Amino acid sequence: MDGSNVANLVGTGAALCSMTSFAPQIVKIWRERDASSVSLRMYVVTVTGFTLWIIYGALIGSWPVIGSNVVCLTMSATILALKWRFSRTGDVRA
Repeated sequence: MDGSNVANLVGTGAALCSMTSFAPQIVKIWRERDASSVSLRMYVVTVTGFTLWIIYGALIGSWPVIGSNVVCLTMSATILALKWRFSRTGDVRA
């Protein structure tokens, strides 16, 4: 296996881990209808970061960077939306 294949394998593994990391949180929030333990600030920063990664991927013409970050953006934005939807007190600053 040459260096570029190893790099692609590592990149694929990293992308898969990143993309699937949000799934347990989404399932937990949805089942419990409670997102009070989710940090609003953290997910706002996360959504912003993935948006910037997508822009970066577009600027360098890297479809793997764009694709994996679109999935991550979608999943983290879902958590953010669930935070707003299931906020128990109406106060989503937490």
